[in-house]
Amino acid sequence: MLVYTLRRIAGMVPTLLAISFLVFFVIELPPGDYLSNQIAQLKAQGEASSVARLEFLRQEFALDEPFWKRYLIWIGAWSGPHGFSGLIQGDWGWSFEFARPVEEVVGPTLLLTVILNFTTVLFVYIVSFPIGIYSATRQYSWGDYGFTLLGYIGLATPNFLLGLIMLYLSNQWFGLSVGGLMAPEFVGQPWSTDKVLSVLAHLIIPTIVIGTSGTAGMIRRLRANLLDELHKQYVTTARSKGLAETKLLVKYPMRMALNPFIADIGNIIPSLVSGSVIVSVVLNLPTVGPILLTALQSQDQFLAGFIILFVSVLTLVGMLISDLLLAVVDPRIRLGAEAGR
Repeated sequence: MLVYTLRRIAGMVPTLLAISFLVFFVIELPPGDYLSNQIAQLKAQGEASSVARLEFLRQEFALDEPFWKRYLIWIGAWSGPHGFSGLIQGDWGWSFEFARPVEEVVGPTLLLTVILNFTTVLFVYIVSFPIGIYSATRQYSWGDYGFTLLGYIGLATPNFLLGLIMLYLSNQWFGLSVGGLMAPEFVGQPWSTDKVLSVLAHLIIPTIVIGTSGTAGMIRRLRANLLDELHKQYVTTARSKGLAETKLLVKYPMRMALNPFIADIGNIIPSLVSGSVIVSVVLNLPTVGPILLTALQSQDQFLAGFIILFVSVLTLVGMLISDLLLAVVDPRIRLGAEAGR
């Protein structure tokens, strides 16, 4: 198992390198960049002194270099105007929109983004697991119909609309404001017990809003997988031999149905981040979502590139976790990897 884990971690390095190239390529696809757009506006207004300063910044951040060289400078594999200073060296780049290093712009939001995504994934699996099993083992019951209806409503309701509804109901019924991820007095303050409790309390609404559609999809997926296993011949044979229904369910069909259920851990993370962008704006959540939206609108390439790469890293970590869990649940996966070595 240790060898399998190390091989999976080693395989993440070239994958991350390929992702970084694709991210930079996509960010560079639109014509122009933040500075060239600003230069065009200033030239139209006749502000020559400001244009000269922006031209200097283009050279300062190697924006006048070819694409391949800008990419190598960005990741820190090529010496730029400031020497070897890129992602490999811990330099996340400069945000032109905020006129600050990217680290200062997104630094306070990264931990909160990870916490929100972690709690949302937990919510999705904790809620969908028992409901999916119940619906599969009690097919066509009133409970199955009820959860199916709720699942379709969850899939059909946009996250931002659900967020607005939760904001309205909490304000009308309880007189509470659920915006943000902590009370205003803790913003910018060091972490303490009170701040942690405030974050946990404020996580409830965003977790439900962002995780509802994912939970509904997981319920339908687990129900379908488990129903498919329950109708197979080996289940009928085991039941005819007198094996207890609970033991039969846990020992065979459930384990087989869990494989695609667990494999979705890595796939659900990017959908949570992308789906939470508008929700973060609506609920005023201090995550990377609103910053990414601003960066893409203004073509702030270094800021947008780092955030997308950060989400990619979260996805790779989620896929690693799902692969390790799959290897534990289904030893055939681990043995198959060792046999193909």
